[in-house]
Amino acid sequence: MSCRLRFFGGKGGVGKTTLAAAFGLLAANGGARTLVVSTDPAHSLGDALATPLGERPRQVAHRLWAAEISGEAQAGRRVEEITRDAERALPREVLPAVRTHLQRAVHSTGTVESALLDRLIELTESAEWDLLVVDSAPTGHMLRLLTLPALLTPWIEGLAQQRRSARDVDRMAAGALGSAAEADPLLDRLHERKARMEGMVRRLRTDALVHLVLVPERLPLAETLRTAETLTESGVHLGPMIVNRVLPGSEAGLLAQRRRQQEEVLGQLDGYPQVRVPLLAGALTGQTELAALADLLAAAGLPGTAGADLR
Repeated sequence: MSCRLRFFGGKGGVGKTTLAAAFGLLAANGGARTLVVSTDPAHSLGDALATPLGERPRQVAHRLWAAEISGEAQAGRRVEEITRDAERALPREVLPAVRTHLQRAVHSTGTVESALLDRLIELTESAEWDLLVVDSAPTGHMLRLLTLPALLTPWIEGLAQQRRSARDVDRMAAGALGSAAEADPLLDRLHERKARMEGMVRRLRTDALVHLVLVPERLPLAETLRTAETLTESGVHLGPMIVNRVLPGSEAGLLAQRRRQQEEVLGQLDGYPQVRVPLLAGALTGQTELAALADLLAAAGLPGTAGADLR
């Protein structure tokens, strides 16, 4: 059975990395083999867990693994593969131009996110984990990542159709000459890639939940509401929003004024399922402090606090 997916997304600086790490710890303690991955180019998951992380999942606690995925590194490896294929399939005189084009493509937004998506698909297809928690890049990146499988599927089908048409011509020529048509690994790869994208579209609509994280301020609120609408229209399920760093009502002076401002924002979230996390002291790094935050998430009723209740 493939693992289930939880995304923690939102505006930069709202605490989604810390919350994703705390939720991962909570799920692992609840019995789920959990992998937390960061897709944010400005990784801070290792800082939150107080341990160095890299591309490969590393076990950081009992039933808990973590990794920081680089879209650029994934794109670089993919371009190397495509370059090797091109060197076998294309005339030598066009190869320098092809290599130059492919190297430029490594750093383009679409290539990086497509490569990142491929890595996430690999991880979701693995039987090593029950749950994949994704600490997403800021909102715009997350939206593109979540909608990319549905966008890529018809594009890949179009490429496959073109390839099939070309192969039909080859088969006619081979038949006329009395020889058998050769196998087509490129068409096989297109079919495989299309099937994986279709699988990811289904998984995102059935096995994934997105938690939008915000702090109770006007700018994060506006972005969060727009994102919620976009995700709902795309068929992705929204979990409770997580409102982070909420001031207690007992504050006085300047903090009391700030609390009133927060109340105005919180009032606009009425009607949305939400979990509120108070402003906490400390750096909230390392498993001891994250465990305290995880207890708050569990007490607030965030779904998926045990391995048997991942959604």
